[in-house]
Amino acid sequence: MVLDDLGSSLRGTLDKLQGKTTLSEEDVEEIVKEIQRSLLSADVDVDLVMDLSDSIRQRALREEPPSGTTAKDHVLKIVYEEMVDLVGESTDLPLEDQTIMLAGLQGSGKTTSAAKMAWWFSKKGLRPAVIQTDTFRPGAYDQAKEMCQRAEVDFYGDPDEENPVEIARRGFEETPDADVHIVDTAGRHALEEDLIDELEDIESVVEPDRNLLVLDAAIGQGAKDQADRFHDAVGIDGVVITKLDGTAKGGGALAAVDQTDSSIAFLGTGEEVQDIERFEPSGFISRLLGMGDLKQLSERVERAMAETQEEEDWDPEDLMQGEFTLKDMRNQMNAMNKMGPLDQVLDMIPGLGGGIKDQLPDDAMDMTQERLVDFEVIMDSMTEEELENPRSIGQSQIERIARGSGKEEETIRELLEQHKMMSRMMKQFQGMGDGDMQRMMKQMQGGGGGGGGGMGGLGPFGD
Repeated sequence: MVLDDLGSSLRGTLDKLQGKTTLSEEDVEEIVKEIQRSLLSADVDVDLVMDLSDSIRQRALREEPPSGTTAKDHVLKIVYEEMVDLVGESTDLPLEDQTIMLAGLQGSGKTTSAAKMAWWFSKKGLRPAVIQTDTFRPGAYDQAKEMCQRAEVDFYGDPDEENPVEIARRGFEETPDADVHIVDTAGRHALEEDLIDELEDIESVVEPDRNLLVLDAAIGQGAKDQADRFHDAVGIDGVVITKLDGTAKGGGALAAVDQTDSSIAFLGTGEEVQDIERFEPSGFISRLLGMGDLKQLSERVERAMAETQEEEDWDPEDLMQGEFTLKDMRNQMNAMNKMGPLDQVLDMIPGLGGGIKDQLPDDAMDMTQERLVDFEVIMDSMTEEELENPRSIGQSQIERIARGSGKEEETIRELLEQHKMMSRMMKQFQGMGDGDMQRMMKQMQGGGGGGGGGMGGLGPFGD
């Protein structure tokens, strides 16, 4: 995630409070200075950083930790609450019929965001359609069409029509069954008068319920100026921040938007159509501080399981009965892949993201992802009998599978060992009653103690 350095630095500072029950002024000052350094490195505006650090300093020195709460957890709660306040609220975006118009400069990621948003709405049970009106940028039509095909959503554009307003009008006529219309517009290298005129003309035809401004995270503190200028020109109801997977300036963009009349609607976190998430301040900051985000994790798990079931005609409840086969393992792996990059998933699991992930080598997640691909190739080289009964696989079969898959025998043995471990784990789950399951989930959510690690339904610290 883009602000990993910020989160790692903050967590490292808070770890120095481990075991303390009271805070000295020196402790608080050290924490505040580290927060200042971290936020400034993430390109957050200096005045905002000073205001935030002053609030944290005053609260940490003034407020008494609740009984039984460690100094670390007390400060973590304060930092969490103040940073949630810093990034602001999420844009109101009800799941209902609506028209959304996207605006932004050229290269900000509007066309990709249009397809991603359409995909997101489709997963929420609505039927979206993307209307591509960009006649200024060569290739905009082809890119939009290809992205919408990947997202499996309706699309309208006309590469032979030069009038974007006419395209917008026809787009609505050609997609009458859509619940959500997402209108992608042209950009320029700067907010020029002809761009403003074009946006106003399209707006008068499509009558959007919401105008969303698309901003590249690399713009940093410049997000505030762009948000203000677009808002003055056409009115902005929310912001989509893109490319949060590859810039150190994301903190500036996130914080700057809140200093305007705008709020954040979506975050773009990668290149695939599913690499988008609804901006939820509490979950975003919770992940940043290593406390997980069970709400986002739950959504990804449910979506991945549903998609895997559609493709494989497989019911996850079957795992709780009978033998755990390599076919079951492959279905689980496919579901994991659909959840997105493993480092993002780890960030959402309380206790696994944050501090533990900080200790892993930089390439650990890539290696793990590559290994899953290796396992998939190996299983493609196995017979039905071997997939159903992996315990029957001996040395001669390992040699044959290695030749067929092009993988090392050691990797095949690693797959079989991984299956044994997962099989033992599934047997433990099969023996659990409902009470055992509930206790386990409570521990994951921090309900069993541990101070601030759990998300529950009300954020990391309850209400």
